[in-house]
Amino acid sequence: MSVDRRDHMEFINGTKIDPTLCKADRLVGQVLGAIGKLPKVYTVCSFSAVFWAFAQKTKMSKLAKNELLLINIGSTSTGWRVLSVKGDLAKIQLTWPASTEVGEKAALSRRVEKHWRLVGQ
Repeated sequence: MSVDRRDHMEFINGTKIDPTLCKADRLVGQVLGAIGKLPKVYTVCSFSAVFWAFAQKTKMSKLAKNELLLINIGSTSTGWRVLSVKGDLAKIQLTWPASTEVGEKAALSRRVEKHWRLVGQ
């Protein structure tokens, strides 16, 4: 009689996730949690950006349609493209989906002379 050991053991990290799924960093960038308990996943969202004073002193241009930037939401880092801008409100499309709560803070980065610089939140 053959018994599948995975049915009867709890793995080292306190879950019942098969360790073969975790090898070679296969779960990097993935969100894992109980069904119905995770935040929503977004690919398009709208936000009002607050640009920091030093970014304003360097005479950076305002957000422009189709501009590519970088956003850090929690531990997720992804690119984003500006779809439209109306006053302080920008509608963006993320290059990689992000799981987040509404109202969570995010760090905004922009390419300045071939380097990514934090410019706002």
